[in-house]
Amino acid sequence: MTALMQQGAAAKKASALTALAGTDLKNKALHAVADSIEKRADEWLAANAADIKAAEESGMSTSMLDRLRLTPERISDVANGVRHVAALPDPIGDVLRTEVRPNGLQIKRVRVPLGVIGIIYEARPNVTVDAAALCLKAGSACILRGGKEAINSNRCVVEIMREAISSVGLPEDSVSLVQDISRESASELMAMTEYVDVLIPRGGASLIRAVAANSKVPVIRTGEGVCHVYIDKDADLSMGAKILYNAKCSRPSVCNAAECILVHEDVIKDFFKEALPLLDQKNVVLRADEKALAVLGDRAVPATDEDWDTEYGDFILAVKTVSGPDEACDFISKHGTGHSEAIVTENAETADRFLQAVDAAAVYVNASTRFTDGGEFGMGAEIGISTQKLHARGPMGLEEMTSYKYVVTGNGQVR
Repeated sequence: MTALMQQGAAAKKASALTALAGTDLKNKALHAVADSIEKRADEWLAANAADIKAAEESGMSTSMLDRLRLTPERISDVANGVRHVAALPDPIGDVLRTEVRPNGLQIKRVRVPLGVIGIIYEARPNVTVDAAALCLKAGSACILRGGKEAINSNRCVVEIMREAISSVGLPEDSVSLVQDISRESASELMAMTEYVDVLIPRGGASLIRAVAANSKVPVIRTGEGVCHVYIDKDADLSMGAKILYNAKCSRPSVCNAAECILVHEDVIKDFFKEALPLLDQKNVVLRADEKALAVLGDRAVPATDEDWDTEYGDFILAVKTVSGPDEACDFISKHGTGHSEAIVTENAETADRFLQAVDAAAVYVNASTRFTDGGEFGMGAEIGISTQKLHARGPMGLEEMTSYKYVVTGNGQVR
C-alpha cells in the first residue's frame, strides 16, 4: 500500500466518525481551527514567505503572486471565514422531502455527507483552509492536494488545523495534505476510487480539464472562467464601462473576472470613450478583432483565435465586435465555459432573450460577473464555482457539498 493509499484509508476511517459528529462538535472544531490560525499566524507567514521567494525566483506573474501571498489581514480574513462557516446552519440531517405511500411506507429524503472529498488546486493557500472548513462542517473528510507553489504554506496550515481538530476530539485525519507534489501523486489520487468519493479540481482551465479527462473518481468541475460582458446598443454606456472595469480589474486573477468584452457595433466608439480612461488606470492590454481595432487604433493589438478561449488571469482583455444579442449569445455558446456571463442593456426584451439563450451557471443583467461567489450569493463560504450541471451548479456552498439518502420506515410491508 502506497503512502497516499494509507492516507486515503485514514481519511475514509475519519469520514465515518466525522459524519456522526453533531453540529456542536463540528463548530467547536472550526472555532479551534480559527483561533489556532490566528495564534500561529507568524508560522504561516514565515512558511508563505518561503513560497513567495521561490515563486519570485521562478518568474511567477504579479497576479499569481497576489493569489499566493498571505498578509496578517488576509490571515485574519481566513480565520473569520472559518468562524462564518461555523455560524452557518448545519445541512446534515435536513429532511428534504417526506412522503407516505398508499401502503403506509414513510419515505424521507435526508441530507448526508459526501464522504471523502479530494481537492486538487493551485496557488492559493487560503483555499486550503476554506476547503477544509467546508468539508468538516458538511460532515466529510478531505484530502487536499495543493500545487508546488504553495507547498510550505499548505504544510504549515494543515498541521495547524489537524492539531486544532484533534484537540476537540475529532480525528485529525478529517483533514490531510498530499505531501508529494509530483504529477504522479495527482494521478494516483484520481484513481483512488476505493477511498475517495468525489474529486474537485480548483484552478486554471488546463488543470480542470486534465482532472476531468483522467480521473476515475467522479469529478465536479469548478472554476473555468472565460467570462464575457456584452454591451448592447441600448446600454447605459457609462454604467457598462464601470461594470467592465470592475469585472476585469478588481481582481483579474479570479475565475469570475471578465476575459472578453462583446460590444455592439453601433456603440463601440462611444463605449470605449467611457471605458478606456478606466481601463488605462490598470494598463489593460486589449486584444481586438478587426472592427474594434479600427476604433481603438494603437491602443489595442490584433486578437488571435486563441484569445477567444483564453482565461488570462491578468490585465488582458479580448475585444469582440458583434452585430447584436444573437451574435453575442452565439459567441458565448462557442467560447464560454459555463461560468458567468453578463449583458448591459436598458432593453428588457433584449435582457430576457439573453437570460434565456445563455447557458451558464450565473447570468447577469446590468451587474458585474464578479458577484459569482458563495459569500455574495448569501451562501457563506464556497468550495468553488461549479461549471457543470450535475451534481451542483454555480457557487458550491455547504448544501452543495452534501448528498442525500432515502430513509424508509415501515411496519412489516413486503412487495
